[in-house]
Amino acid sequence: MHTVEQVLKTYPKDLGGIDTAKLAKTIQTLIECAQACTACADACLSEDNVADLTKCIRSNLDCADACSATANILSRHTGYDANITRTFLEACATACKACGDECSRHADMHEHCRACADACRACEQACRDLLANLG
Repeated sequence: MHTVEQVLKTYPKDLGGIDTAKLAKTIQTLIECAQACTACADACLSEDNVADLTKCIRSNLDCADACSATANILSRHTGYDANITRTFLEACATACKACGDECSRHADMHEHCRACADACRACEQACRDLLANLG
C-alpha cells in the first residue's frame, strides 16, 4: 500500500463515499506529474536550443503548479467543498492536456519531453476519472 493511501485510510471521518484507492491513485499521479514537469522544464533549460523550448518550459511549470495544488486540495477533507475539488480537477486536466500536447511536439528530439508527455496524459486521465466518480 502506498503512503498516500495509508494516510487517507487513517482519516477519522467518512470521505463522503469517494473510493479511497482511486483518490490515492489520483493524488500519487498528480505528484508524479508535477515532478516530471519540473524535471522536464529543468532539462529544457539545459538544451542547446532552449529558445525553441520557451513554450514547453512555461507549460511544464504551469502544469507542475496545477498538479501540486490539486494534490494538496485532494489531500484535505475537513470542510470539503465538491465545487472547489471539481474546479481544481478540471483546471488540472486542462493544464495536463496543454503540457502533454506541447511536450509531444518535442518528444522526437528530447526524451525528457516524451516522458513528461506520458506523465501528463496519465494525469489528465486520472483527473477526468476522478471527476466522473465525484458525480
